[in-house]
Amino acid sequence: MRFSLVLATVGRTGELKNFLESLNAQTYRSFELIVVDQNDDDRLVPLIHSFQDHFPIIHLRSDKGLSRARNVGLRHASGDIIAFPDDDCLYPPNLLESVARWFNEHPEWYGLTGRVVDENGLPSGGRWDRKKGAVNRYNVWRRGISFTIFLRREVVTAVGPFDEDLGVGAGTPWGSGEETDYLIRALEAGFRIFYDPSGMVVHPNKHPDPLRAYVYGVGMGRVLRKHRYPLWFVFYQWLRPFGGALLSLSMGKVDKARYHWAVLRGRLLGWLSKE
Repeated sequence: MRFSLVLATVGRTGELKNFLESLNAQTYRSFELIVVDQNDDDRLVPLIHSFQDHFPIIHLRSDKGLSRARNVGLRHASGDIIAFPDDDCLYPPNLLESVARWFNEHPEWYGLTGRVVDENGLPSGGRWDRKKGAVNRYNVWRRGISFTIFLRREVVTAVGPFDEDLGVGAGTPWGSGEETDYLIRALEAGFRIFYDPSGMVVHPNKHPDPLRAYVYGVGMGRVLRKHRYPLWFVFYQWLRPFGGALLSLSMGKVDKARYHWAVLRGRLLGWLSKE
């Protein structure tokens, strides 16, 4: 079983070097790394060259846009399992080995997702389910983020490219949600995807930022609208940050209230936005 790891990157070298080192430490060696470079210069060439003797690396170029870059990478992926690591994440040494074993033991499942932790082992990047189980269109928001997604080639072949109107650098208001959209499309195509919180990828726990919260909120709202979620679920996704903003204000936590308000505003505008 061979992995194709499609990694889009721009503006980072130190973080990417750390990821490459984590790849080189993998106990499972049947993988290729597809680096889709969106930099305007050759800053990554020496770094990539220094690792090419350790594992296969395909170095590609693309225009700006995370989904656009992943689509470029997908066209060159030859592995049985496709994954989408971030350029600032880290793979624990036994990650690929455990994922390969899981897929071999569970031929009835076509995708696997996991949990995100920071360098101290604490939850990172959102709220993640503690219980394992099937991913569906309602829990996908707590059971899937791009750099913990592993999909059989059949899924990628059937689902096709990422929606280039979604994601960082898309040039649209919807600067996130591309991986959730992809998982939902896979589910709609009939593929079964499993979530296992014991499969962890390391990613920095970034400081709450209202601007980032707004962008993520807009992307989520857009995906809710695109996939015609029922109004009760949409309202619930609005109610949570509204309640969080009120609670934070009552406790005098103004910065946290601004964060929740940014989430709410983003989800509202993303859902209301036109094609």
